[in-house]
Amino acid sequence: MGKVITLLKLLPKVHQILLCFLVLATLIIVILPSGDPHASKDTNSKLSGTIKLGNGDSSDSSNMSADKLAQLKTPLSFRTPTPPSDLRQTITDSNTPSSPQPERSIDGLNRQQVPKKHVKHFKVESGDTLAALFNRAGLSSRDVYEITQLPKAKKNLLRIIPGEEIIIVKDDAGEFLQLSYHINPISTLVIDRDDKGYFEHISNKKVDSRNKFSSATINNNFWNAGVSAGLTPNQIMQLATIFGWDIDFALDIRRGDNFSIIFEEEYADGEFLRNGNILAAEFSNQGDRYTAVRYTDGNYYSEDGRSMRKAFLRSPVDFKYVSSSFNPKRLHPVTGQVRAHRGVDYVAAVGTPIKAAGKGRVIKSAYNQYNGNYVFIKHNDTYTTKYLHLKKRKVRQGETVKQGQIIGTLGSTGRVTGAHLHYEFIVNGTHRNPRTVKLPKSLPITKSEKSKFLALSKQIMAKLQQDKQIQLASIQ
Repeated sequence: MGKVITLLKLLPKVHQILLCFLVLATLIIVILPSGDPHASKDTNSKLSGTIKLGNGDSSDSSNMSADKLAQLKTPLSFRTPTPPSDLRQTITDSNTPSSPQPERSIDGLNRQQVPKKHVKHFKVESGDTLAALFNRAGLSSRDVYEITQLPKAKKNLLRIIPGEEIIIVKDDAGEFLQLSYHINPISTLVIDRDDKGYFEHISNKKVDSRNKFSSATINNNFWNAGVSAGLTPNQIMQLATIFGWDIDFALDIRRGDNFSIIFEEEYADGEFLRNGNILAAEFSNQGDRYTAVRYTDGNYYSEDGRSMRKAFLRSPVDFKYVSSSFNPKRLHPVTGQVRAHRGVDYVAAVGTPIKAAGKGRVIKSAYNQYNGNYVFIKHNDTYTTKYLHLKKRKVRQGETVKQGQIIGTLGSTGRVTGAHLHYEFIVNGTHRNPRTVKLPKSLPITKSEKSKFLALSKQIMAKLQQDKQIQLASIQ
């Protein structure tokens, strides 16, 4: 203390006075009381009774009483003040039994009546049967029997394959509650159990369609161009089928030919499922422009309403190449003599399906040493088609066939040097070149539907042209 006084005397007089004043003020603040402690406690108690939620008299914030929950859901300006705790207790005692009440959740349900769910995923393994998987899932024999008696379950669950998944839901006691099985990306089989028994339904996702544009120029071959445009193999074949009555995709395609299409993409819950139908297409082949628009009847028509489907297919087989074209002065490959080749020889793998070029009646289905297995079809008084050297015949004489119907398979029977289809096209008794003959067209769209079709065609073809311009601008 002496040292402190000595240091204080060394300070200037002004500093001594200021220091003494600060010490005196500190002593006053420490010594004097800050207020009535009982009043403070009463205030806090009143606040706790009206707005305090975390430290209530009987439950915490996760298990709040019904009146406090009602306060939270009521607009602030209309909330009813909560009565004091002693008054609430009096009201409770006079209106409810004295026996303890079951614990309730926020939504008012009895927690003891809501079973906890246990979800497990079971993957179908190689060699698994439905019974084995159910046994692994711990289902009772009653569950297995009742589930397999349901018609939709029997139809789908007995066809499970390795890699698929079945989801089983049980309650806290291990009792079966629900089973779900994805039949496909859209449909799910759901089986539930309640007090009344087992029941099933199919849950389907909502499928949305979106339109997509694609285009390509052919530099090597049509197939590669389709792949580069992002088309699937099915879409490439579909495009070839649409224009197959006008374009021979094996022989007529040239470098620089191009195509543009608008097609559907299907989505379920925002996830891509698959490609849908081609809605509109344009194909430029050797300077000629062909168009196709899909109408509500599922058929394709040119943009002005002419049917894309002709009365005859340009070629009755999906072939690799032509080994011998139509030639009235050709040397026969076996005899070496000049003998007219009155048809076209299409080479493909043995067993390739042969299709009827058009609707008609089978007037011959037989075998001889020259033609091998052969089929002749008379379409009307004007047109007849012939199919030679088949491995097998799938139609009989007198049958009526539809365009595109399989009438046999490609082979090498008869007098031939290799497997191929010899195809002849006869008009009024005269052989014509199947590759160049002008094919008769089917009927156009009906007059009653033409105005609707033209409106649709105009709209979608305008969109196709717009998309082409946008893609061209982006490339440049």
